[in-house]
Amino acid sequence: MHLTTLAIFFELSRTAFSTCAAGAVLFVIAAVAARNDVAQARGLDKAVALGYMLFAMPLAIFGAEHLSAAQGISQAVPSFMPWPLFWTYLVGFALIAASLSIATKIQIRWSGLFFGIMMFSFVAMMDIPGVIQKPHDRFGWALLLRELSFGSGGWLFSASATDGWQPRAKSTLITVGRIVLGISAIFYGVEHFLHPWGMPGVPLEKEMPAWIPLRALIGYLTGAMLLGCGVCILLAKKTRLAAAYLGAFIALEVLVIYGPVLILALLDPSTAVKVEGINYFGDTMLYAGTTLGLAIASPQTE
Repeated sequence: MHLTTLAIFFELSRTAFSTCAAGAVLFVIAAVAARNDVAQARGLDKAVALGYMLFAMPLAIFGAEHLSAAQGISQAVPSFMPWPLFWTYLVGFALIAASLSIATKIQIRWSGLFFGIMMFSFVAMMDIPGVIQKPHDRFGWALLLRELSFGSGGWLFSASATDGWQPRAKSTLITVGRIVLGISAIFYGVEHFLHPWGMPGVPLEKEMPAWIPLRALIGYLTGAMLLGCGVCILLAKKTRLAAAYLGAFIALEVLVIYGPVLILALLDPSTAVKVEGINYFGDTMLYAGTTLGLAIASPQTE
């Protein structure tokens, strides 16, 4: 039994091992940083207090992925940009730095702002041209809204800094984040009703495995949550409450659905399967953290 466990461990690819290690280290750092906030929070606010952790962990995971799989990821750098390997490494280090900043709330004003600018740049250079090239590809639109949401999440955490922006600048950052998240949640909600067997949260190509019970019900329930909360967020009606419920719901799905899927992926001998499982887990966790970021940045009265 012990030999089998060791064999599985050493079969993990360098990318899978480094990303999991980075996520585990960041989890410990974020848990220590958030312990007082979680202890003092009550009810749903306990989930909101975990928003920093849920946003920061995937950044560490993806940062480690950029550093350990740089050759492959550099192929996605637009052809008009020189030195693709340099940019891949730079983004990797930037993601890790941002994850540490957001987890510990140190200089979050600037890390959130610059992370958002970076994500919006990716949208302009890669996602928008992809959608223009294939306007009927629903996954292209899902990716575009996902990257926009992540960038908006960075701005929301930037706006949450206690020593941050002037009221007008803070309000602008929150408004941009609210509108983007509202639109993305509504789009994703409709997609879940049209394609309920897809993995819940961000609707991409992967479908829920057959061993998950009540797959269609999960899809429809996720769609209802995304659609209902998305409308409230877009219309600025009970924004904080809607964002808190939606973020907590998606975080729960990360734990009970994406967690087991990730474990099975890591036990698969294929490196591609491992990396896919890690990416889906990290992407959905980041979307949950982004949504909770809106709850963190929104005034208590909303």
